[in-house]
Parts: sequence; C-alpha cells; structure tokens
Amino acid sequence: MARGLKKTASTSAATLTPNTARCSNAAAEVAKPEVFGGAVLANIDWSQPWFEPWRELGEPTACQALQQQNVAEALNALQKKSRQPGTLNCHAAAHQPIAKREARAGSGDIASAASVNMTRAGLALGDAKEVKFVPQSKLPEGQAYEDFIFKTAQVPTRDGLHDFFNGLCWHRFPLAKRRLNQLQAVEIETQGVRATRGPVRDALTLFDENVVLMHAPDDVWAALQARDWLKLFVDLREQWQHVHLVLFGHALLEKLVTPYKSITGHVYRVDSAVNPHDEPALDAWLVQDLQPAKLATKPYEPLPVLGVPGWCAANAERAYYEETNVFRPKREVA
Repeated sequence: MARGLKKTASTSAATLTPNTARCSNAAAEVAKPEVFGGAVLANIDWSQPWFEPWRELGEPTACQALQQQNVAEALNALQKKSRQPGTLNCHAAAHQPIAKREARAGSGDIASAASVNMTRAGLALGDAKEVKFVPQSKLPEGQAYEDFIFKTAQVPTRDGLHDFFNGLCWHRFPLAKRRLNQLQAVEIETQGVRATRGPVRDALTLFDENVVLMHAPDDVWAALQARDWLKLFVDLREQWQHVHLVLFGHALLEKLVTPYKSITGHVYRVDSAVNPHDEPALDAWLVQDLQPAKLATKPYEPLPVLGVPGWCAANAERAYYEETNVFRPKREVA
C-alpha cells in the first residue's frame, strides 16, 4: 500500500453502530480519553461471502484489537508461535488452523522461492521473515512508507479498517506482500519519490489496494476481458462453480464492510497451472509472476464484485447486470 509520508487514522466509518456482541470484552467497555479509531472493526460482518476466507485470521484478531484498543498489537499477536488459553473468547478454536497454515508457509519449497535474489538496483526479496506492526508515528518524517518497511521490516499501522486488512494480508500472503514492497523500494531507489509514481509504482499500488486474484476457465476470462457482463454472469453462470477468487486488495476489503453495488476490483489472472486452494503455492507463484515489465502494462480487468454469483441476492436476476453505470461496456479503442 502506498501512502503519504504522514497520515492520521481514518475514521470514515465511525458513524456506524458497532456490533460489539461478537466480542465478549468489546472496546466500548473500556473508558479511554481518545476515540479508538479501530472501533469500526466491530462492524465487519464475517459471514459475508467475501469475508469468509479471511474469517479464520480476521475475526479473532479484530476481537483482540477491540479488547486491547490497538490494531498493531493485535496483528503482532498473530506472529506468536504459542498462545495462552483464554486470551480470546472469539472462536478460539480457529488458532489451530492458523498455526497449520504458518507451518506450511515455512516449508522448504516456499522458503526457496522466497530467497530468490531479484537483483535490480541491488535489492533482494530476501527471506520470508515476519514483519512487525508498529504505530504510524514510527514512520520518520520525510521517509516513504514503502522504503521504511523495506529497510526495517516494520509496517506503520493506524487503528482502522484499512490498515487492519493490510495487516491480515501480510499474514495470509507474506511472500507476495514482501515482493510488492521490494518492487516499490526498487522504484523509489531508482526513480526517487516524485509527484507522480510512474507506471510500475501505480500498478503496484493498484495491486496492493484493489486486486482480486482470479483462477478461472478461459471462457469466463474471455467474457470478463470483453466486458460482456450478461455472458459472464448469466450465460456462463454455471461455470462460476469453477472460479476461485481471492480478494487481496485491502482497500477493496475495507469498502466491502459497507457494500454497495458499484464497488469494483481489479482482477489479476492466476495461471491455470497454479492450485488456487494451495495458498502457500499461490503466494510463491505471485513472487515469481509479479515482474515490473508485466505490471507496467497494468494487466488488470475491472470486476464489480457484487456481481459475483451468490454474493448478492439481487444478482439472481438478469436485470441486475443491465445497469450500465455499473456494468459498463468496453470502450472502443480507435
């Protein structure tokens, strides 16, 4: 995620009524002199289909952040190899699958993929060591956010939805996040921090913030590229059972806390040879596939995500896709 050199916590969703019932010791029970920006985490409906794949990591972490009133420390708690029983009352059984995922991510094949030396400007991805989440105030004045992460393995984190989802993505796809950060650092070293980022940094930021990873049959991908929405979602609806999506972009996830029809992700296609259900393998594949030359072409296709079959009750009707302000036809290139 790219951000300004200094930025305060976002409270754009603070007017929503928190559903603190999901957490036994909600933040509202603790008197604080300042408003906790992360209180909006209580508004996440983990039962929504777009959040289900994130629920195992996210729900207990959100509960802990609400209890501690600190998003960074809750994210750091996921790094620990062992947890004391009774620390969380929210789906404590979810910790065991998390530990299993972490063990798989440390396998020899994944570690080998992560240690590939990508030598442009002398910057390497290095190993898959864990990052630490720190308060936003740790980011020095005048230093770029991405450069700070690359040099310190520390991620400045504000209390709020945006940085919460960013942190979850660092846990779920640590190699891809490091690769994105490495490429940002390369661009900063070679190009400097300018008023405009340039095509590679723009594409990296778009990926980090808004990408949807898609593993799909060729017919589905072709219809998406053509913006043939009726074919994609109506005629090929049965083929969606063979489509696997990963909402990677943390800004996209933030928007979906309060969903609306026009929310649009940028789809990046996963190679058909990759097993999308093997997330460590997918993570390692992204390290190899995210190359500056490819990213400079902005290899993305727009997808109004609430059009995904089953993600919105209204999209069972053909008319849902006929709203051209959302499902826009492809522009003709002269």
